[in-house]
Amino acid sequence: MSDLIIIDIGKETLLLVLYLSGPMLILSLVVGLTISIFQAATQINEMTLTFIPKLITIGISLIIFLPFMINKFQAFFYQLLRMSDTLIQ
Repeated sequence: MSDLIIIDIGKETLLLVLYLSGPMLILSLVVGLTISIFQAATQINEMTLTFIPKLITIGISLIIFLPFMINKFQAFFYQLLRMSDTLIQ
């Protein structure tokens, strides 16, 4: 295996991780920021107030983005399988 192939696989893997985790992290960040602004405006200092909405947001976004995530992961896996077939022969 060439060094360039390994670097390319690593780069594709990191991009896949960003694609798969990005939607949930961004939505969780937006919800957390919104609740933090609300807490700062009302001076409510409850730590669990941000946990439950973030958890619900991550669950809903996982349900919404799961088909996209599975398709991306399948495409990456098939690409790795095709790559391994060409490297073995």
